[in-house]
Amino acid sequence: MNSTYQHITVLLEEAVDALAPRDDGRYVDGTFGRGGHSRALLGRLGPGGQLLGFDKDPQAIATGKALAAEDGRFVIVQRSFAEMADEFTARGLQGSVNGVLLDLGVSSPQLDDPERGFSFLNDGPLDMRMNPDQGVSAAQWIATAAEDEIARVFKDYGEERFARRMARAIVQRRAEKPFERTADLAAVITEANPAWEKGKNPATRAFQGLRIFINNELGDLERGLDAALEGLAVGGRLVVISFHSLEDRIVKQFMRKQVKGEADNLPRNLPIQVKPFEPRLKLLGKPVYASEAELKANPRSRSAVMRIAEKLR
Repeated sequence: MNSTYQHITVLLEEAVDALAPRDDGRYVDGTFGRGGHSRALLGRLGPGGQLLGFDKDPQAIATGKALAAEDGRFVIVQRSFAEMADEFTARGLQGSVNGVLLDLGVSSPQLDDPERGFSFLNDGPLDMRMNPDQGVSAAQWIATAAEDEIARVFKDYGEERFARRMARAIVQRRAEKPFERTADLAAVITEANPAWEKGKNPATRAFQGLRIFINNELGDLERGLDAALEGLAVGGRLVVISFHSLEDRIVKQFMRKQVKGEADNLPRNLPIQVKPFEPRLKLLGKPVYASEAELKANPRSRSAVMRIAEKLR
């Protein structure tokens, strides 16, 4: 990774303000990253406050361990926020957390380090795993996945309208030579894209879809939202920052369902009268977007949207 690169945390003050920190509160940063939100939150907590951080990325964990050595109020664990429920139970935190923050997607240091394999702009090994020690790499999956499956991933997770053409081109090329580098895959995808969007690299959507699939990001988000709700104390706050429509749709639908008090997994048209479920969340304000000043300082904040909810029961 380029050591001169400075990671800029998106919606830093807005997210911490949304958590309404209490001096002695218990808080969770489900996506520690490089610790921008965590450091700001620790600055708002008193001596009795506690902050638990989660991340899958080994580099993020190294940063988190350094912060934990500096500040005894902070603990970092290397696991997905989708596994928060298990961690809450093990630490006796279930139902007593005052705030959970999720800052979704891939971090800038991950994108900017070619060796992590996320970038279509800088050549590197085709990996894309948040935790390189777990799961299947993008190169391994691309080597064996069926054409229909590749097209589905690009379409469903990347919202790529030329997914079928790209998948066909990938399968044809891999018969000659396997894909091992990001630049190689990006070149084939770009050539298969007949209509480039102005201001957007033609490989953007396909790479997004592949990254989301490899890391099961949407499945983790659904599990993480459920875990956050159960972990929160009454009055605790859930703050989620999304960066693309697929993430935001899941967050919005989850919060709306909990605000309306809708039940999961009940069949429709039951022959009995079902008593409405009571709401478990209430929305706090409208979605928050980056200010003009932040957009100028950090163009990557342009797609960020933050939603805030408070637990009622």
